[in-house]
Amino acid sequence: MKNLSAQNKADIALIVVAIVWGATFLPMANALKTNSVFVMLFCRFFLSTIFMGFVALKFTKKFDKKSVIYGVILGAVLFLSFTTQTYALKLTFSSSVAFITGLECVIVPFMAAFIFKNKITIFAIFGAFIAIFGLWLLSGAALTLGAGEAFALLCAIFYALYTSLNGHFVRKCELYLLVFVVFLTVSLLSFVFAFIEGSVLPNYDREFFIAIFITAFIGTIFCYFVQTIAQRYTTASKAALFFCLEPVSAGFIGYFFADEKLTLIQIFGAILIIFGVIFSEFGKKFFSRSKLA
Repeated sequence: MKNLSAQNKADIALIVVAIVWGATFLPMANALKTNSVFVMLFCRFFLSTIFMGFVALKFTKKFDKKSVIYGVILGAVLFLSFTTQTYALKLTFSSSVAFITGLECVIVPFMAAFIFKNKITIFAIFGAFIAIFGLWLLSGAALTLGAGEAFALLCAIFYALYTSLNGHFVRKCELYLLVFVVFLTVSLLSFVFAFIEGSVLPNYDREFFIAIFITAFIGTIFCYFVQTIAQRYTTASKAALFFCLEPVSAGFIGYFFADEKLTLIQIFGAILIIFGVIFSEFGKKFFSRSKLA
């Protein structure tokens, strides 16, 4: 490790982040067997909010009203994203949820074009068609999506909206204050909906503690800081490529530790989703290099 450059170390760190994020799907799915969706989300983001509060107090240079307003907006969208994803984990394989959520990368260019009038490349369009065909195969080549797959697709749409808005807002705000407000908004909304459902107290079983440790302390707090630091030393395009490993990681973990068996057609669909994402992100660069060669 001593002989590696800062960029090499950053690349390795982002690969680890992607694998860890993929590893969060199965423990969350297991904890949801005995805990409600909103209780799990509240516990996860409440702990993250406390930690992020201390960070914001230390590193925020000034109180910025924009950071609060934008943080509430982003938090509401992120709440919808995690809510639909968590419901999806209740209804279908964690590996399927991970692959479908990965469609977020394909949806972002279209979301940015709709909101900010950005141009859409032909590669993004072809990548989207490939990924959509993969989604059809992953869902069992049916004309309609199952409830779990439908929730996962909604999650991808909401997270694409979050990513598009976040890229626009983050340049105008105090970063740590913005993230704190985002986490706080998600935890407050989760608390309200958990209270409406009847209880904000979790079932303190083994699956709950494993899920909270992996999702809150490792998946949210640790990975967020590693990602933030690592992306200072590597390119956004490489980071996007590494994050394609997230559903792959979830798929392997689901297969080996939860006996989640996908058919050959579903596996091919999952591969097409990843290929569609990569083609959407890097098709232009690949073809431009081919012409130069």
